[in-house]
Amino acid sequence: MEKGKGLMVDGRRWAVDFSDNSSSNSTRDIPDPPGFTRASQDQDDSTLSRQKKDAESNWKAQKAWEVAQAPLKNLFMMGFMMWMAGSTVHLFSIGITFSALWQPISALQGVGKVFEPYKDSKVDLLGPKLLFIALNLGGLALGVWKLNTLGLLPTHVSDWVSSLPPAQVEFSGGGISLR
Repeated sequence: MEKGKGLMVDGRRWAVDFSDNSSSNSTRDIPDPPGFTRASQDQDDSTLSRQKKDAESNWKAQKAWEVAQAPLKNLFMMGFMMWMAGSTVHLFSIGITFSALWQPISALQGVGKVFEPYKDSKVDLLGPKLLFIALNLGGLALGVWKLNTLGLLPTHVSDWVSSLPPAQVEFSGGGISLR
């Protein structure tokens, strides 16, 4: 090759031909590095993609359980707020109580949407969904209990029939008792 002139391959200037035209098998003379085999190279790609899918499904399962346990934190927070509101009927206690009723009801209506991002053929969502539903039902029960302590639930016959005398209410200690 002359100085200043490029190598011409297939009519293009400065193209490099990497094909091995030698008759000897020089690439086989160099041993493969430890842990590398040429036969497993194609197999490694499928193993890697399978491992990625397994890792993604494990991540989805873990996140689904985290979402399912989220109402437990809300349950403790709402219980504390209801305790702070007291047992007298006023605007704040009624607002807290109806919030305690509304949040679980709206969460139960959207169970499918909550767990939609975690749907996968390898992820079993039955357990997380059941836990999510159970914790929200616990929150609903807490709200109903607060309604009862406020005296807003119809628990006596006279609450339903106006011709009957109302129940006698006694305030003792820290609770309400009916006669």
